Amino acid sequence: MTRTSVVRTLWVVLLWMLLAVASGVLAPIRLNAAENARAATLTFGGIERTYRLYRPAALKHDAPVPLVLVLHGGFGNGANAERGLHWDQSAEAHGFVVLYPDGVGRAWNAGACCGQPVQRRIDDTGFLTALVEQTIHAENVDPHRIYATGISNGAMMAYRLACESTLAFAAIGPVAGTFSKTCEHPKPTSVLAIHGLSDRNVPFNGGIGSGVDRSPRPPVPDVIAQWRAVDRCGPAQLHDAGTVHDESSACAEERTVELITVAGAGHQWPGAEPPSPAAVALLGLQQPSHALDATAVLWEFFAAHHS
Repeated sequence: MTRTSVVRTLWVVLLWMLLAVASGVLAPIRLNAAENARAATLTFGGIERTYRLYRPAALKHDAPVPLVLVLHGGFGNGANAERGLHWDQSAEAHGFVVLYPDGVGRAWNAGACCGQPVQRRIDDTGFLTALVEQTIHAENVDPHRIYATGISNGAMMAYRLACESTLAFAAIGPVAGTFSKTCEHPKPTSVLAIHGLSDRNVPFNGGIGSGVDRSPRPPVPDVIAQWRAVDRCGPAQLHDAGTVHDESSACAEERTVELITVAGAGHQWPGAEPPSPAAVALLGLQQPSHALDATAVLWEFFAAHHS
């Protein structure tokens, strides 16, 4: 390895460490009602993996309930996702269980992205599948109402789960993400993707983003077209509401593939808690759009689908 490449590698590692530290300030000041969340571990592939599980106190165990798997973005963790994305509040209002797992090195192996998990070939598909299967039995989860969502690298991981997991996800909800890996044997799955048209990290029309990971991103519309083919969908119905554009296709067996774009929105989860000033300064984050509440929209979509 040349001296130049060594220096470049050290700078990338240093930047990754700084961003990982900075992600701690992504947590909003106002916390969710997380007193019913519990931290736990699951050893998979010889690695002790950590996660948080939220179950509303009033949610009884005598009937099967839905499960939402929430996947943080790069440099994040499950606790940040729990505090910022409002899924605990949605679980309280609608009666379901939420899982917030942690990626190795604050990232997921979604194929071409990102970080340590890709370099070390971490089997995140296997880990997340095992975690959901364990939760199905422990929490009396309805196996026909399992959903996955995530932001950025977490959105990419949601796509990979739909492509490769042995589980049959009823629906996935990728936010600010796309998918670079070949999806060879996908199970038909309802998809609702949400994307800001001003996203520089994961450009809507594809290309290399402005983030640390420089792998090319395929255009979001191409990924949605692939899922419309998998799900045997009809023509998209278009709807505009201000800055929000919605393209929704009815598909075979009552599935749906939908793409919502938000004009002016960047690399973000619309309706989430705002990032701290320190995170904005260090990471260049944008304030979340208020054009829609992504969590509310996603739960409404999830609740309408089962496998």
